[in-house]
Amino acid sequence: MLQGSGSSQQSGESALEGKTLRFPVLRWLLSLLMCMLVVAVAFLYFDVPIAHHFEGILAPAGSLATGFASVILLGVEAAVALALVIIRITRGHLSPFREATALACLTSICDYAINDNMLKLLFGVPNPAAVLHGTQHVFNLLSGSSNSSFPSGHMVLAGAFAGVFMRLYRTSILPLSALLLIAAVLLIAGNWHFVSDVIAGTIVGISAGLLAGYVWLAHST
Repeated sequence: MLQGSGSSQQSGESALEGKTLRFPVLRWLLSLLMCMLVVAVAFLYFDVPIAHHFEGILAPAGSLATGFASVILLGVEAAVALALVIIRITRGHLSPFREATALACLTSICDYAINDNMLKLLFGVPNPAAVLHGTQHVFNLLSGSSNSSFPSGHMVLAGAFAGVFMRLYRTSILPLSALLLIAAVLLIAGNWHFVSDVIAGTIVGISAGLLAGYVWLAHST
């Protein structure tokens, strides 16, 4: 009887643990629908007026854009991931925080590649510089390039990295959210991206990061 009770308790704990680690698909879909509505409203009514409002304001900060270019950020993440892999091979283990960092870097790099080589080509939205010089702000489906604006590659990169830590370390949610908000404001104020770009990029990035975090926890368990 005791053995049966112990087995029941263990199976109950396993079921509870599995429920805790299950990705909240319904909640994510509802959040996605709400964000898509916000993106649509921003695209139609706010993108171009806000771009005109901020035109030239951060022009002297061109070096900032160069210093935080996606290629440089990708290089930093790749270097960190490679260093952690070497440490894992030589020492045989990594601390949980270093494992999370490696996972965040790899998720960020992969998500950026998908966004840059698939989503931008699919939507084909011209960047703010082109729109301010007369190009129409529309979706050119299947006619985009890596220079297209939607979704923002910077926010995909940062959101995916942050999403992993948000799932694995709940205390990081507020500070990382604040950093993402600052990055989004800078991208908009510098006319590097439209409002809809940064919202969509953040959704894509954080979604990938959260999913990677859930998969990692399930694998670890």
